[in-house]
Amino acid sequence: MKKILIIDDAATVRMYHRNILTEAGYHVEEAINGLEGLEKVLQQSFDLFLVDVNMPKLDGYGFLRELRQLDVPQSPAIVISTEATESDRQRAYVAGANMYMVKPIQPDQLLAPIALLLGI
Repeated sequence: MKKILIIDDAATVRMYHRNILTEAGYHVEEAINGLEGLEKVLQQSFDLFLVDVNMPKLDGYGFLRELRQLDVPQSPAIVISTEATESDRQRAYVAGANMYMVKPIQPDQLLAPIALLLGI
């Protein structure tokens, strides 16, 4: 079973994404900010990351930059944010994102790119 880490400070967003992903057969873990996300990455490996941008302590860009420098298996990351400008998108890719999506996301809009990135 593929493991996905959702990193978002909004409990409602985490729950929404968790429901979509668990229904699709994925194992889901959650983190409330980038710092907690990095702690989880050091404890176990994940097949994919869903990352919000605006979070306290360590934002999504910071999480991705730190993640990409760690000596751990590097899995794809999808940034899902309310920020919709081209500069936000570019910052995410420079930080290490594989895909950038703007909230709100419909279930099929979320599952199709995940399957693609996981090679399912």
